[in-house]
Amino acid sequence: MEAEPVRVEPGPGALFRSEIFEQPDALERLLADRVAIAAVGEAVAERAPLMVRLVGHGTSDNAAAYGVYAFGLLSGLTAFRDSISLSVYYGAALDVSRSVVIALSQSGRTPDVVEYVERARARGALTVALTNDTDSALGEAAELAVGLQAGRERAVAATKTYLNELAALVLLAGGLAGRADEAAAGLHEVAVLLRSSLPELERDAARIAVPCAYVGRMFVVGRGPELATAREIALKLTETCRIAAEPLSATALAHGPIAAVDSLFPVWAIASHDASLPAVAEAVQRAKAVGATVISCGSAATELEAEYTLAVPDAPAPLLTPLLSVVPGQLFAGALARAKGLDPDRPSGLSKVTLAR
Repeated sequence: MEAEPVRVEPGPGALFRSEIFEQPDALERLLADRVAIAAVGEAVAERAPLMVRLVGHGTSDNAAAYGVYAFGLLSGLTAFRDSISLSVYYGAALDVSRSVVIALSQSGRTPDVVEYVERARARGALTVALTNDTDSALGEAAELAVGLQAGRERAVAATKTYLNELAALVLLAGGLAGRADEAAAGLHEVAVLLRSSLPELERDAARIAVPCAYVGRMFVVGRGPELATAREIALKLTETCRIAAEPLSATALAHGPIAAVDSLFPVWAIASHDASLPAVAEAVQRAKAVGATVISCGSAATELEAEYTLAVPDAPAPLLTPLLSVVPGQLFAGALARAKGLDPDRPSGLSKVTLAR
């Protein structure tokens, strides 16, 4: 299903912004393709895999980090982000015969992801591609393919593909647990919440960006499923704003990295109403104790001791909150890039597809 054209006002970051605002529609397009996704899920269930191996680069690797929790919490399957290098570059002869491999890629054209899938399939794994282009090399290499329905991304830094990768993982994991309808209903509610939240979040992100225009480095902390959010927000800040942004587990901040924090080193904290909230709150207290400025986002953002907050509504289930909590980071990255005089549509030195071997 092709994306509906989005009207884009001219200027730096116009494409990036339009694709952030297109995310509710992209999510609904994916949900409209539920029958095809369910068929893939049935094929996975028939194989009764012992584990799920997730692979991807960049934004897709961040989505894979979320997939670990989606499969573990919804379907009770052990899932992990597998090493592409181990098999593709070092030739490890791994037994993947009882595994399902899920390869995530915006374009489906990254060579080593394609080769990983080819090798895994040859060794007996059930291989699934999650990509915007099911006719791509990755879509052809995998036994099964799920079209992400995000539509063509024109800005270099991906946004809507990430959201739909998370949603596709939820639909697959939910289907394996016999909870496909519940998962789809929750994702539809997320789309509704996101659509209504975007205008205010954009205004707040623009307001916060101005006093942060000096920032050159930042820690982004989260825990549990929101660690994937921390990784993705850090990547967006690095890509679009030339910020040395490092994602950390909220608990990892105390084990060495806190020594680097000072009044010119902000900390972005992702706080949601789930079991990880106490750890995130403690990380924020440690950052505040050494003088850091704290920016918080998520459904529990206002419950932290933060100078700036970008709160989102509670999702219908804690596992779905990352689909909302990443959006303030996307909007902030766009606003901060513009405040720094940069164009978030065309970050220096980046291309849309990773083709290097």
